[in-house]
Amino acid sequence: MARVDDADSRFEALVQHFASRPGVRPPEPGRRRFGSAALTVDGSIFAMLQGGQLVVKLPRDRVAALIDEGSCVPFGAGKGRPMREWVAVADGDDALWRALAEEALAFVGQCW
Repeated sequence: MARVDDADSRFEALVQHFASRPGVRPPEPGRRRFGSAALTVDGSIFAMLQGGQLVVKLPRDRVAALIDEGSCVPFGAGKGRPMREWVAVADGDDALWRALAEEALAFVGQCW
């Protein structure tokens, strides 16, 4: 797992990368969703930082594939059961985080 301070810096870089996109909002100071800092598009979360991991919302089939290949782990939001459209990036570099966040933005942006 990435060190939290490294993850914080990496997530801040994502926030800056997505800041100018239409409908995207950075995490709001003092407001936590799922207990995390979250990037939203049109009011819906597409990426967040939790426990030093990037968590993204993707289609169920994509989530299953990422878990099967070992690049991600199930995300359960502390409820004991994984959420089917959410996955946590087990590790990875800036490029992986950015690519998965791009996928998540496209997915969530088209859902609403």
